[in-house]
Amino acid sequence: MAKEQENSQLPGELDDGAFLEGDPSSEERLPERQYCVFRAGRERFCLSVLEVEEVVDWPLVTRVPLAPAFLMGVFNLRGTIVPLIDIAFTEGRRPGLLPKHVVVAAILGDANRDDLRVGIATDEVIGTYSATEDALLDQAPHDVPHCRGMLRHEDRLALLVDLRRLTEVFAVPVI
Repeated sequence: MAKEQENSQLPGELDDGAFLEGDPSSEERLPERQYCVFRAGRERFCLSVLEVEEVVDWPLVTRVPLAPAFLMGVFNLRGTIVPLIDIAFTEGRRPGLLPKHVVVAAILGDANRDDLRVGIATDEVIGTYSATEDALLDQAPHDVPHCRGMLRHEDRLALLVDLRRLTEVFAVPVI
């Protein structure tokens, strides 16, 4: 019977269930971060879940007169007015085909700035994914200045949105 128990142990495992040092199964795993992956137009984008406040169904949007083309309008999120931007506006959406969801992201303020919420129009929220640093690529396409890299997931790439750059590229007046 003792022989059967010996054989049932994992390689490198001691009698008390602990692992020997140097065993590959006991090495620490790289820390993982979670990302919210969504599609806007033909591109996949992602944000750290720490920057995403929530995902909401398409709200009632109020157009802003003389607004830039990327500003779809503003909407009321439980008493807070949130600007809604379309990061895929250069693709030219078909008339009458509105996005289905809004990813509400927040940039935490500092001593000189208040917190800033921004809504990003999305056609599809694909899901949340955990990834280690080795799944992130530092390069991003040059024609997408609001992205700082790419995330590899499910054999696909998603552009990693940089919220600070996003608010510089898609400058929305403070409301």
